[in-house]
Amino acid sequence: MIKILLLIVIGFTVWAVIRAYQRSLDKPSAPARENTVEDMVKCAHCGVNLPRSEAIYSSGDFFCTPEHKQLGKK
Repeated sequence: MIKILLLIVIGFTVWAVIRAYQRSLDKPSAPARENTVEDMVKCAHCGVNLPRSEAIYSSGDFFCTPEHKQLGKK
């Protein structure tokens, strides 16, 4: 009796793994992230280069952190 239950459990596990694999093949893959090039800017205080989208713009200069923005241009 235990052998039959063990075979059923193993069979169910194999079936579940195969079914999950087949579903992953049917599902379209996530769109690849676009490799867009973003402009880099230099912090006016410390000189670190960072993407424009992450920089803080103030008075015509870019800064990497709010603290450097407060300290101003070197």
